[in-house]
Amino acid sequence: MTAMAFLMVGGGLVLLAVGGEILLRGAISIARHLGLSPMLIGLTIVACATSMPELMVTVTAGLEGSTDIGVGNIVGSNIANILLILGVGALIYPLETKPCDVMRDTIAMILATAVFIIFAFLGEFTLWHGLFMLALLVLYIGRSYYREKKCNPKEEADPELAEELAAAPGSVPLAAFLLVIGVLFLIFGSELLIDGAESIARAAGISETVIGVTLVALGTSLPELATGIVAGLRKHTEVALGNALGSNIFNLLLIIGILAVVTPFTVSPSILQFDIWVMAGVSLLIIPVMSLGGKICRSKGVFFLVLYVAYILYQFRDKLFLS
Repeated sequence: MTAMAFLMVGGGLVLLAVGGEILLRGAISIARHLGLSPMLIGLTIVACATSMPELMVTVTAGLEGSTDIGVGNIVGSNIANILLILGVGALIYPLETKPCDVMRDTIAMILATAVFIIFAFLGEFTLWHGLFMLALLVLYIGRSYYREKKCNPKEEADPELAEELAAAPGSVPLAAFLLVIGVLFLIFGSELLIDGAESIARAAGISETVIGVTLVALGTSLPELATGIVAGLRKHTEVALGNALGSNIFNLLLIIGILAVVTPFTVSPSILQFDIWVMAGVSLLIIPVMSLGGKICRSKGVFFLVLYVAYILYQFRDKLFLS
């Protein structure tokens, strides 16, 4: 049964990865035919599409009554985005960008984290909490678009986005077909991943929360990890940083917001006691790290990866040291 559960998790991750990529291509093509600028596509379509695996897994888990997996997925993904993805990216090539740019996105991420923490300790997330978080996301996108348009009035796309635009299909029917196929892959992939994760948790005697912040979170963060590796190899360091910070903002405001709109939920006590503070701590960690030298060098990348390994080992401490 455990072997089948791991196959389900693996199959689910493959479907999520493929479905996310297909959906991204179709969405970019549709956006171009609607006349959206490359800048706006980058701030909205690409950002939303790369968050689709986390969204589908979290909402599916919530609807199936496994909100611990769903919320754990978001918290764990945000931790992985900072410690794992930026750590790996910095090992490949030191991550450096304009301090003012990274600080603006870091402050937005910290504010989104603070809102989530406050709501989590107030009790149940409801429709109104979700609508408030989605409204904050709209404000963030609007402000980002205004800022980018002011700095780049010619609407030029960055190198990574230019490649995405070039790879998008030119035919509207084909783009629509890709959208449908991508969504179906995401739906079936999230179902497989959730069912497999639940089976593993039951068979191993591990809580759904731990599975959510580790296995599921790592799996749904693979697209961001791949983007970070490619950006590092191509020396597009601003893309790697922006991808990690933007993903964290979308995870909290978009995905938690939609989950609260779809179904009321509460955050598990174990996340409130530990994981939520780890997420807050690593989010705040960006400020001193970027302030010391203005970049994440390889030594800092190693430090990030050591912290992430320590976090994962702590989650399985009972199984590792008490079995």
